[in-house]
Amino acid sequence: MGKGWLKSVVAGVALTLLAGPAFADTIKLGVPGAHSGDLASYGLPTVNAAKLVAQQYNEKGGILGMQIEVLPQDDQCKPELATNAATKLISDKVTVVLGHICSGATKAALPIYKEANIVVMSPSATNPPLTQSGEYPTFFRTIASDDQQAKLGVDFATEKLGLKKIAVLHDKGDYGKGYAEFAKLFIEKSGKAEVVMFEGITPGAMDYSAVVQKLRRSGAEGVMFGGYHPEASKLVSQMRKKRMDLPFISDDGVKDDTFIKVAGENAEGVYATSSKDVSKLAMYQEAIARHKQEFGTEPGAFYKEAYSAAIALLNAVEKAGSTDSALIMDALRNNFVETPVGTIKFDSIGDAEGVGFSMYQVQNGQYVELN
Repeated sequence: MGKGWLKSVVAGVALTLLAGPAFADTIKLGVPGAHSGDLASYGLPTVNAAKLVAQQYNEKGGILGMQIEVLPQDDQCKPELATNAATKLISDKVTVVLGHICSGATKAALPIYKEANIVVMSPSATNPPLTQSGEYPTFFRTIASDDQQAKLGVDFATEKLGLKKIAVLHDKGDYGKGYAEFAKLFIEKSGKAEVVMFEGITPGAMDYSAVVQKLRRSGAEGVMFGGYHPEASKLVSQMRKKRMDLPFISDDGVKDDTFIKVAGENAEGVYATSSKDVSKLAMYQEAIARHKQEFGTEPGAFYKEAYSAAIALLNAVEKAGSTDSALIMDALRNNFVETPVGTIKFDSIGDAEGVGFSMYQVQNGQYVELN
């Protein structure tokens, strides 16, 4: 046996200390999301946030005399894997859930949590019906919904950029198509512009030349896109290669450093909505500093929302004095809690009060919040 076994043991012990010991009598924080695959840059920051918040509670003695145990489950943002992840977490007797990451995966998993009466909080699933439909009473989120960012995007396109003809594209998923449908609705309601093209693109395709050509023929003065960074980077790059320098406005699925890395110089000037800049808040600064100290890197997308969700969930357990879901939900709705996204509580349908979106633009290789 070589020395490699010792490194593995040490790494395993370190992870256990970070996430909390795997005792039978623990508060189990499930963390399902994209931990591998193309969208891992969205899911892994949530795992790190959960570990850091759990560590902080555990160092102070835990909650209700119990330590916090973090249980990650990878769903790659795929609905069929999300149901597997949810089922596994239920079988592991999870207390509360921080996730899922993508709206489609979240929607697929929620009926399982609903049946088990488990409280779920997403840092990033923005599809409006997840809360507004009333179908999922145990679901909460620490990010504003797509209708809000679509409205911001349309107002920016028509008022700030003065666009009169807009193409609306999406990736056919719950998240991207939902954003696009709201964008189309708000454009038509505004009376300031018209939708000259509304079309879905195929996720994972290497070539969007047919869509780009159709876009050129549409006479569009700008593009609004609903979806994630893998498709957006290809679409923007192929547009720029065809010398189509139209304004490209997207959502928080594109507001990620991975988009800039993949699209390179073609990312310059792209607009994307994302949660408001809270970098001046002391708790935000503390959360970022802890990530850098523990993991040696910048945290990545949705980290602050995930960190806030972990705090909100565990604070609610503490306030409730119980792991009973009904009491936890009551605590979430009736107690303000200080988090990296601000001081928040949750409304009757599970949306966080006090959060919203800003418009960002890629400038000199990084996203900059616009006033």
